Amino acid sequence: MTDTNEKEYKSGFVTLIGRPNVGKSTLMNHLIGQKIAITSEKPQTTRNRIQTVYTDERGQIIFLDTPGIHKAKNRLGEYMVSVAEHTLKEVDVILWLVEPTTFIGAGERHIAEQLARVKTPVLLIINKIDTVKKEEILTAIAAYKDILDFAEIIPVSALKATNLEDVKASIFKYLPAGPQFYDEDTVTDQPMRQIAAELIREKALRMLDDEIPHGIAVVIDQMKERRDGLVDIEASIVCERESHKGIIIGKGGAMLKRIGTAARTEIENLMDARVNLKLWVKVRREWRDSDLYMKNYGYNPKDIG
Repeated sequence: MTDTNEKEYKSGFVTLIGRPNVGKSTLMNHLIGQKIAITSEKPQTTRNRIQTVYTDERGQIIFLDTPGIHKAKNRLGEYMVSVAEHTLKEVDVILWLVEPTTFIGAGERHIAEQLARVKTPVLLIINKIDTVKKEEILTAIAAYKDILDFAEIIPVSALKATNLEDVKASIFKYLPAGPQFYDEDTVTDQPMRQIAAELIREKALRMLDDEIPHGIAVVIDQMKERRDGLVDIEASIVCERESHKGIIIGKGGAMLKRIGTAARTEIENLMDARVNLKLWVKVRREWRDSDLYMKNYGYNPKDIG
């Protein structure tokens, strides 16, 4: 006989949406307590849907971090937006991240229109509250509260981990009762090759000039573990122009070495193993408008829907 006071185990899927650079990946990393999604100050960092898992005694949350919804300028951009918008139909709870401002621009209004079409509970997450005064947070809440029927509005700082327990509690409130999809030690379904590629791309995003990062992809050409436990990784940074190749390599190979050293350290920490990382740079002109190259680099439009 079951105890009627025993709480139901909840489980389900939660997506994080919002315009580029509002802190979706930072929030997801802090909610699960481990870095999986890459972050940078540059917009459109996340290109694919990244699935991560948070488990505690209340249940299990499977987070889907999606690319920012923005006006697409090429085939890659169209792919990223369709990934984000398609995800809205597949989840149990939606977290919409915005910044603490009273200005609601065309980008936010477009997202509100998308959300008005679904019946899924939407939690409005006002992020980056550490950057403004308390009264500005209140005016931001007032500005947003009438544009959509939100289940809840929660001000947070993903970077400072402020109010994140409130976010988890609210998610569990709206999740359905369900089974445990993954064992409690699982934090992501991403293959290690993909995580390694993303960590290399993150370091490139952080270190390179603004005009280059949108035009790069990272491909793991080879990943092998030796008998002594050392992991050999060979990866290619793909760019669109010869001039970009020179900047990525840097004078005497200095920039490529900086990217490689920073990426290797993080990959070693994540894999808990020593890593020998070799990086190459290749030019593939206009790859972001090529279905074939996009598919080769892990962005397959046929994966959607």
